[in-house]
Amino acid sequence: MSTGLRTLRGEPIDDPVPRMQILNNEQRYGTVAMVIHWSMAVLLIVLVALGLYMVSLPDVGFDTRKIALILYHKELGVLAFALVALRWVWRLGNVLPHLAENLPDWQKLTARFVHLCFYALMFAMPITGWLMSSAAGIPVSVLGSFQLPDLIGHDDVLFRAFVEIHRWLGYALTTCILVHTGAALSHHLIFKDETLRKMLPRIGS
Repeated sequence: MSTGLRTLRGEPIDDPVPRMQILNNEQRYGTVAMVIHWSMAVLLIVLVALGLYMVSLPDVGFDTRKIALILYHKELGVLAFALVALRWVWRLGNVLPHLAENLPDWQKLTARFVHLCFYALMFAMPITGWLMSSAAGIPVSVLGSFQLPDLIGHDDVLFRAFVEIHRWLGYALTTCILVHTGAALSHHLIFKDETLRKMLPRIGS
């Protein structure tokens, strides 16, 4: 990659440090998309792990540990909702890199479908959690700064329904994460194409 550096004779030379690519192009993702993607990946894994652990705890009595975990889960869920909204806006304003050329059409279609499922679940999870809290009559705090308004009134029947919906959406999101991770590693380790490297920082020129 030439960056305009020149020798004493005026001949261009290659800069060993690559330029930072902010926006996406047709070959790879930009820095902003990478930061959002990997931040979301870590956050979703933490949320799923925390949710699965909370489900395993007994729901009896006044368990201060479980209540604290639920509050942390809510705070992280709000953050995830904000990040996925930002990611969606950024996606709409940027080109998407082409999928690997050696992929058959059915795999390209599957990859796009899994991505759309990811977005649907990443929006649905925090919204159903918000609805669940509203139905329980427990407001959702945003990093301790302010509270989100209730989407619906207090309703025990709706609360139990949203608990189940939120739970099964969590299982679906876990499945998507496993499928997505497995596919990315397969392309990187077995097929050795650019699929995963498009979402990794460029090393070298």
